[in-house]
Amino acid sequence: MTLVLEEGKPVKLNHNGTYAIVAITKHGVELARHLQANFHQTDLFYMSKFEKGDESDRNISLFEGNVRMLLPSLFQSYKGIIMIISLGAVVRMIAPLLKDKKSDPAVVVIDDKGKHVISVLSGHLGGANELTREVAELLQATPVITTASDVQKTIPVDLFGSRFGWVWESADKLTPVSASVVNEEHVAIIQESGEKEWWTYDKPLPETLKIYPTIKNAIEAKPKAALVVTHRNLTEDEQVILQNGVLYRPKVIVLGIGCNRGTSKEEIEQVILDTLQELQFSIKSVKAICSIDLKKDEEGIIEVAQKYQWEFMCYTAEELNTVQLELPSETVYKFTGAYGVSEPAARLYSGTHSLSLTKKKSGNVTISVGIISY
Repeated sequence: MTLVLEEGKPVKLNHNGTYAIVAITKHGVELARHLQANFHQTDLFYMSKFEKGDESDRNISLFEGNVRMLLPSLFQSYKGIIMIISLGAVVRMIAPLLKDKKSDPAVVVIDDKGKHVISVLSGHLGGANELTREVAELLQATPVITTASDVQKTIPVDLFGSRFGWVWESADKLTPVSASVVNEEHVAIIQESGEKEWWTYDKPLPETLKIYPTIKNAIEAKPKAALVVTHRNLTEDEQVILQNGVLYRPKVIVLGIGCNRGTSKEEIEQVILDTLQELQFSIKSVKAICSIDLKKDEEGIIEVAQKYQWEFMCYTAEELNTVQLELPSETVYKFTGAYGVSEPAARLYSGTHSLSLTKKKSGNVTISVGIISY
């Protein structure tokens, strides 16, 4: 199928992959075909005048007209776009399409001879830097990445902990805190929970990045900026650290849930929200809901887990009974075969003996809360 590109007319794509490759020259097409054959999850687009006859078999789309008119559809459909077109032309073409770094796709440019692979847009959040490295390795080309934190091999503030699933509480201070990091100012790091293996470079942590055991210690040190990793809500006094700081939420909270059959999503959700508020824990740090396998089809729990994109883990009664409980329940055992549900489920998943909340009964719901320790 050949796409006819006309001004003002939307383009219907044969969209299968995660990344789009675009070429408009003879040499670029040869390079693009090689890249598509060796890089999975890619769709290839090039001008129909370079047709070779095997495009249908290889899921390659041909087009006629100005490639500029293809880009709006590519921006909406793909996580990343690899363009074998001159850098200047690409910059001019994508400029009207840019929105913000949280939604723009990764854009990578390759020169016509395949000697350089350049990260152009959405280097961190969009993954262009990583895509650049992967494509350059495949082509045996030189990756060109200009993001300061990558060049200096320091912490990329907007991606700190992202490979573990950490999320920011707010993006308001990402830019000034990033500036403090790359300008080698005194930056405090306080980590109360979450994975510890976040420093991946083959060199020591820079002296300007200092780790403090508590937020109080960090405030007393008067840093220029701060990175705070915790599942709990900060007290009013502690929030001073966020005047030029970013708060990260690691996925460490485990919710053990037991409930009567047919308990509504609304009731289960409200118990969870109330409990987290009582504990002063952030809902953004919840990783999973756990229960007994008798509840694997419990619609209320399933709907809550789906709403917040939490894992829903179920254990057999035999697995739950491997956990020694201080107050085993004969009543629960009579109905489920387990001496407890929410407490042992939370302990099994979190791997901790000491829960933040051992067990609370509220209406039709019983809840326990554990924190994964790394």
